[in-house]
Amino acid sequence: MFRKKRYSMFLISMCLVFSLLLIGSASLLAKTVKFPDTQVGKQAKEVIQLLDSGTRQEVRQYISQHFSQEFIKSAPMVRHLQLFSETQETYRGFEVKAIQKATDYELYAVLWAPLTESWFVFRMKLEEKAPHKIYSFRLGPVPSPEGTTPVLKRTDQQIADAIKTYMEKLVKKDIFSGTVLVAKEGKVIFKNAYGLASKRFNVPNRIDTKFNLGSMNKMFTAVAIAQLVEKGKLGYDDLVGKFLDSTWVKKETAEKVKIKHLLTHSSGLGSYFNNKFWESSRLLFRNLEDYKPLIRDEKSRFEPGSQWLYSNTGMLLLGAVIEKVSGKNYYNYIREHIYKPAGMTNSDCYEMDLPVPNLAIGYVKRFGDEGYFWRNNIYDYVIKGGPAGGGFSTIEDLLKFAQALRNNKLINKESLELLTTAKPDLKSPRYGYGFTITEKDGERIVGHSGGFTGIRSVLRIFLKGGYTFAILSNYSSGMTPVREKLEALLLPQLK
Repeated sequence: MFRKKRYSMFLISMCLVFSLLLIGSASLLAKTVKFPDTQVGKQAKEVIQLLDSGTRQEVRQYISQHFSQEFIKSAPMVRHLQLFSETQETYRGFEVKAIQKATDYELYAVLWAPLTESWFVFRMKLEEKAPHKIYSFRLGPVPSPEGTTPVLKRTDQQIADAIKTYMEKLVKKDIFSGTVLVAKEGKVIFKNAYGLASKRFNVPNRIDTKFNLGSMNKMFTAVAIAQLVEKGKLGYDDLVGKFLDSTWVKKETAEKVKIKHLLTHSSGLGSYFNNKFWESSRLLFRNLEDYKPLIRDEKSRFEPGSQWLYSNTGMLLLGAVIEKVSGKNYYNYIREHIYKPAGMTNSDCYEMDLPVPNLAIGYVKRFGDEGYFWRNNIYDYVIKGGPAGGGFSTIEDLLKFAQALRNNKLINKESLELLTTAKPDLKSPRYGYGFTITEKDGERIVGHSGGFTGIRSVLRIFLKGGYTFAILSNYSSGMTPVREKLEALLLPQLK
């Protein structure tokens, strides 16, 4: 949900997808891989070894000596070190399977993480001027290359057994904490809970434990907008200024940004999680109107509909539109028109300074030269979630939401199709109206993910094949390999 500034020249796990079309499965299965006898080959090998098992002292020293000043200054050293450590902790070692591309100053390698059964492309670039220091490297996930993973038709029980075995591996290494559910045509195939909801009091997670959703609340906001469109109370082409005055948005935004731009992140607006927010008390932000001082002076960064920029501000404004059009408080509207008809009895935007039964606290590992410690996210987080994210739910409630969408209990068939179809005309090829869109092997997978310190969540709905899975975690990392594993297990069943 809350996307702080990313450091584009540093390791960005889980953010880049590279093509493996140029790599044959035979080369990936080779026993040994020889790096080119060049400076870029030597340094790529050294960086991969650091990602594999380098100590923080070794990483710090290597960055200081071999990376460009531009790279080093792109983030505090502690941030660089944290990202190295998080990658090591999540994947626990890499094997180099192929060199995809190598020039004098650039190298691509294909990596395999045996524990999590994950594939990556590693890319590193050197400065072309002497002394040719590293100015960029990235590690991005890719699907299993063709020929490396058997395509198996499995029974529901075999799928459940495979998930159980995989999860036990990760939980044994304390990589994952949370809940996992997989269903087919609404029938649960697998569900289980792992780890602790509270490390302070040693309270285990349960199937019905409430986890923070991060950005997944954007789906509920989008469905609410669709409901109001169906009732004729607004239209996707309506301008924001039709509903919100100058206390919410600047005149330029009011006269140019449309509802559909907010839904697709093509409005040009950014995020209200800005410096003013981080420097303020969380207690100031409990209702939607409390956020006005953070957003009313925000300008669009580009002409609406011409580019894509993830926008929490946009979703917050949609929440304000819902309040204006419905005449109801946003939270009450979502309870009455989303949670209640879907049967979601354990979902809401709970206030974090009030006692909430059976609610998981989020945790992140913080690393130092002597090891790591766990830190909770209570003081990093909003006091109450809203239209852009931050609410809570359970894996069972998320399945109910998915089924309510499939069965047209919340919106009609035409609205569901509109929300879950990509909008390339608005520069949004992988995002519909409040839903992410993934096309794989003829299947359209929709839903949303969420992330913040101590939060990782995802709902994936296979529109054609009937599968649904939900993963809720109270760790900052560890959810992504689980999501990739579930997709790898389920997609072959659709062929």
